[in-house]
Amino acid sequence: MKDAADELRENVSVAFEKARAMPPSVYTSTDFLRKELDCIFAKDWFCVGRADALANPGDYTTLELAGQPIIVLRDKSGMLRAMSNVCRHRMSTLLEGSGNTRNIVCPYHAWTYNLDGSLRGAPAMTQNEGFCKSDYRLPDVRCQAWLGWVFVTLNPDAPDVAVQLSKVEELVGDYNMTAYTQSFFETHRWNTNWKVLAENFMESYHLPVCHAGTIGGLSKLDEMICPPGEDAFNYHTILKDESLKIAMAHPSNTRMEGARRRTTYLLAIYPSLLITLTPGYFWYLTLHPDGVDHVRIGFGGGMSHDYAEDPDAQANFEKLKALLDDVNVEDKGCTEKVFKGLSSYGAEPGHLSHLERPNYDFAHYINKRIQLT
Repeated sequence: MKDAADELRENVSVAFEKARAMPPSVYTSTDFLRKELDCIFAKDWFCVGRADALANPGDYTTLELAGQPIIVLRDKSGMLRAMSNVCRHRMSTLLEGSGNTRNIVCPYHAWTYNLDGSLRGAPAMTQNEGFCKSDYRLPDVRCQAWLGWVFVTLNPDAPDVAVQLSKVEELVGDYNMTAYTQSFFETHRWNTNWKVLAENFMESYHLPVCHAGTIGGLSKLDEMICPPGEDAFNYHTILKDESLKIAMAHPSNTRMEGARRRTTYLLAIYPSLLITLTPGYFWYLTLHPDGVDHVRIGFGGGMSHDYAEDPDAQANFEKLKALLDDVNVEDKGCTEKVFKGLSSYGAEPGHLSHLERPNYDFAHYINKRIQLT
């Protein structure tokens, strides 16, 4: 009997012109999910969010990556760091959520660590002759910043982010992603498989129908361009309507010309950083599986520095955020319906549209990683 990995390998052996969606077992198999955690999330770079969200010394956020609790913070020297979020004493987790702290205090026995991970103090340990404070520090986790994004990986051998994503920088260098400021960040948990939501972002084929109540009427299928993807990412582009002024290049922006000034890139950086990048604003999702049937979502966004002095920019962005919230409600409904459907006995994958080329490339990425085991 074929398992999900076998079914996926057979699925991606077909040329794109005859390709079908990934088999249902790829989304519902717990064995396949374990392989994803071991071969993808424990091996590739995972995006934590934006660097400007950790702007000040002591700013931190926490996450769980492939089962490993991690702290990401800015230390007293201004350096971004990542380290284990597990106390070296009795192994309690340390920090929760996001915030600012002067040091890291264990909630169990108050062992206290400096922001560089070294042990600062440990109460009532003087009578243990084997204890030496300098022997203890929180293990480092690889952490890199790239164009304003913060990435971590559990893999000591993963190539640097800037090397893996050099083609992204070539593609959208004139957008100057580093110079976008995050103005909101939220976390959500939806009842769908992480890949369903990732694929939903990767194609705009669904926009006229799923988003009929919001942006569907502005979505022109004939203006969507879906080129073949690259090893570390895929993308497609759409043209924004002039009525959404905050999506256009600001009048002060002399980097862009012609249609480029209203071109939106939808970048899917593997495994799960999904960026909608316009000349004026951006929003993004970063995804991590929470079982086969749920996904943990980081949802953030903000504006280009080009709009920093624009008197109407903030009001326009607030309207945009309200629109994005409505779009999320629609996406949640659509992606949860997809997961419910592909979990049924009668689920069979259909052929892909030419507008779903990124989904085909994503399937190849998943297959390549899983087959390495």
